[in-house]
Formats: sequence, C-alpha cells, structure tokens
Amino acid sequence: MTFSYQQLFSFAEQVFLAIGCPPADATLATETLLSADLRGIDSHGVARLSGYVRLWEAGRINATPRVGVTYETPSTAVVDGDGGLGLVVGPKAMRIAMAKAELVGTGWVSVKNSNHFGIAGYHAMLALAQDMIGVAMTNASPLVAPTYSLERLLGTNPIAVAVPAGEQPDFVLDMATTTAANGKLEIAQRKNLPIPTGWAQDAAGHPSTDANAVKNGGALQPLGGETGSHKGYGLGAVVDIFSAVLSGANYGPWVPPFVAFLQPSANPVGQGLGHFFGAMRVDAFRPADEFKSHMDNWITTFRNAQAVAGKHVLIPGDPERDMAAHRLLEGLPLLDAVVQDLEGVGKKFGVKL
Repeated sequence: MTFSYQQLFSFAEQVFLAIGCPPADATLATETLLSADLRGIDSHGVARLSGYVRLWEAGRINATPRVGVTYETPSTAVVDGDGGLGLVVGPKAMRIAMAKAELVGTGWVSVKNSNHFGIAGYHAMLALAQDMIGVAMTNASPLVAPTYSLERLLGTNPIAVAVPAGEQPDFVLDMATTTAANGKLEIAQRKNLPIPTGWAQDAAGHPSTDANAVKNGGALQPLGGETGSHKGYGLGAVVDIFSAVLSGANYGPWVPPFVAFLQPSANPVGQGLGHFFGAMRVDAFRPADEFKSHMDNWITTFRNAQAVAGKHVLIPGDPERDMAAHRLLEGLPLLDAVVQDLEGVGKKFGVKL
C-alpha cells in the first residue's frame, strides 16, 4: 500500500503524543523518523514505530526527557539524553554541536543515556542550512561479529557526513559499518527472500544467505567482506568508542537491544545508547562561497567521470535525494506486514492509519 507523507506524519505524530511526548517532541520525533522513509531507507522509518512503542511500554523510553549538558568546554559537550527517544535526543544534541561551532568554529558532542536515533544522515544534514559540515554516529545493539569472531560485540554503528555545496546538491554520506543494516535483513524476512552472501554469518561463522541467520545465533558481518572485514570492524569500533566510551554510554556487548523482549545487561558499563555529533563551520577553514564553489567542481568532476557501460558515477546522497523527491509526489510504499503492524499500534491508542 502507498500513503502520502502527510498521512504517515499525522499517524506517527499522534502515536508519539499518545505515549506522552510533548507536542514539540512528537513533531520532531516524527520528522526524524519519516526522513528515513522519504530517503528510501525503509528499514529505519515507520516500520520501527511499533518498536519504539514497545520500548516505551517496557519502561525503557522516557517520553518526557530532560535533555541536558553534563560537561562542556567551548567546543565540546557531553549530553545526557535522560532515557529519551533518540529521535528527539539526537537533533537536540546536534544543535548543541552547531551552537558551539557558531561560536568557536567547531563543535563536538558525545551523548549517553539515549535510544535508537533513526538514520544518521538526518542529524548530519541539520548542519547544512548553516553552511556547516555535519557528522553523526551512533552505536547500536550488538549484532555484528568482529573479524574472526563468533560473538556479536558491535552494532551496525553508522557514520554520516553532510557537506554543503553551492549549485550542486549537497554531499551526504550515510552508511552502516556493516555490509548491510539489520533492517535490510528484516525486510528480506518480511518478503521471505534470501540475502546476498557477505551480509551475515551463521552460528558457526560461515557466510549465510538465510535472512534469519542472525535470529538463529549468527551475526551480521562488518563492511569489507571476507578479505576486508577488518576495515568495517575498525570503523565500527571507532563509532563505538566515540559514541559511548567517550560519553559514558554502554558500549560493545553491553549496548541495550532495540527489541523490547530482550532485556538490557544486568551489569551495564554505562547509561543507554551513545551518539556522537560534530559540526564544523566552513568559514572557520576558508570562505564559505569559495569552498562551496570548489565542492561544486569536485562533485561535477566525479559525477562526469567516465563510467562502465550502462552505469554512471553517483555522488553520496544522490539516490536518497532522488527517492525523496519521488516519494513526496508519488507517496511512500509500505509492505503489507508493516501496514498490519502499524494498524495494531493505532488500535492501542485509538489512532487510525
């Protein structure tokens, strides 16, 4: 089925209000969540709404958090999310980083005591409107086996970097440090399809095409495949350290699971999930117009590179931007299983999809 952006926005916003979010937070959470659906990252959009509700029902999400700074310098801060929705905590922390960058050129914020924050790209892109480069990272539920490991010790731990351009569309990198995000396995499960080799390993550590491999004791594999997974493992480790070891959040196998039926560790090493945000004012390095002119030249050069037959060279952010433009006009498609899930959420709170 296909729904308009406004239909899904209204539905999700009413659900967030129903669990007790203040109006401004409900609107912000909805905007953050639906940015994923608009950009074609369906695994992190409204398909996860019921997951947030279940976490709230389990007492693991605070709908009315007091998000605040616990430690800071002119260019850095640690933010306590007070157990709130990462969809709300994340943008608020990013704006703290941007405010610091406005004053001193760069701002860096590490966050503890938060929850799943949607797509990393949304947070990084907040900086673009102020001619800043945005950086966003988060650790996540331990579903990933480091190179040669049978144990799941890391999350998909995404990294996003957004860079403003002039006449050309902005550069927006938004990637997991695994070959594929867990949400893509969930989509394959709903469609009863196999997954490509390199996405996951089975319980014995062998590559698997079973979309249920992780559920059955296996793990997601780091970016890089059989010959280069140490690179994805290294990137995921950096995200974990910046987001959690630096802030005081849980890291590695202690990161609380997104699914409500699994309990967090009885012996946590920190508070909640962790995020890391950065904002760099372009004119702290060179005049913004000059920089953006050269970014246009960079983007044009790469986009016009000679390509293999039948292909063309993409700039990070191209597919998502095109998808957003298309879906705003044509609507957002949802799988039947997701629609049924949302209808079940709506019945709990008297909200009609």
